[in-house]
Amino acid sequence: MAPLKFAVLAGDYIGPEVMAEALRVLEHAASQEGLTLEHTAADVGGAGIDKHGKALPDATVALCERSDAILFGSVGGPKWEKLPPKDQPERAALLPLRKHFTLFANIRPGLLYRELADASPIKSDRIPDGIDIVCIRELTGGLYFGKPKETTTLPDGDIQAVDTMVYRKSEIERITATAIAAARSRRRKLCSVDKANVLETSVLWRKTVIDYVARHAPELELTHMYVDNAAMQLVRNPNQFDVFVTENMFGDILSDEMAVICGSLGMLSSASLGAGKNSRGLPFGLYEPAGGTAPDIAGKGLANPCAQVLSSALMLRYSFGLEKTAARIEAAVKRAVTGGVRTADIAFGGKSVGTKAMADAIIAQLG
Repeated sequence: MAPLKFAVLAGDYIGPEVMAEALRVLEHAASQEGLTLEHTAADVGGAGIDKHGKALPDATVALCERSDAILFGSVGGPKWEKLPPKDQPERAALLPLRKHFTLFANIRPGLLYRELADASPIKSDRIPDGIDIVCIRELTGGLYFGKPKETTTLPDGDIQAVDTMVYRKSEIERITATAIAAARSRRRKLCSVDKANVLETSVLWRKTVIDYVARHAPELELTHMYVDNAAMQLVRNPNQFDVFVTENMFGDILSDEMAVICGSLGMLSSASLGAGKNSRGLPFGLYEPAGGTAPDIAGKGLANPCAQVLSSALMLRYSFGLEKTAARIEAAVKRAVTGGVRTADIAFGGKSVGTKAMADAIIAQLG
């Protein structure tokens, strides 16, 4: 098999720390199965600003274009917060990457092991078996990319800001297809989240989802929920969902709520898949942990690498077609954590280990 060729964009603060451990886990799993990794690092986010004057340097984009996937860390932090919003790492790196590669489908598993139920703000008796749901978020449409997007001074001196929510039927069908694939691989339940009682875009969203599922996946159990109710239901009974799909802004909010109820951002991975194919004929994607750069613990060797490791497993699954290897890594993470090896964010005040020791435990579970 040809080498697995991917770009490594570690980012800022704890980004390089957890990325190093994820790569160690990947290298170990690859060596066990006779796979060759070919990964190249590049600057992004604050590191890109400091070294190249921009959050997404041209050389970084060029590297990503030559790769079959992007393994992404975390960007941003207090060092760059005084920059104009459009130049800050989060906005000037991630959004352009999503747009450049048409990374339209964000797949974010909401996973909480039964043994970590006490880490959730939800009472453990409501989630005795933990949480296992998936959010599918449309990533390149809606308010974040619609035009016009501007702030103007009106003739009377007042100031007006405008963001535009725009969706096309084709964009909704594209993300629905991703959601169908996810639902088919799980319990065959799909909930579409919208605000069709208020928004024209949501009226089109709901009609398009209904028609598309009827034509392409009539075997699925399809339901619909307004976004405000969905936010409530996620807290009341998260496992009533299996896969839910929604537009960009709603998905941004609901996926972060999902992260909170799952106990620790340090355990949550994500995949952002593109419309194009890589050199293997598989989806080009960007894979990143759901958490941030955690400046308060950067450089101390305390960060949880599990989310970065699990994101690398998603990369193997979607962009390299290596389901077996991905599942082995995911199982190793679960065995390590449920076996009692935990970083401080999931140790509940008990004995905890550092970043490297957590990765060591995962590697040990790989055999």
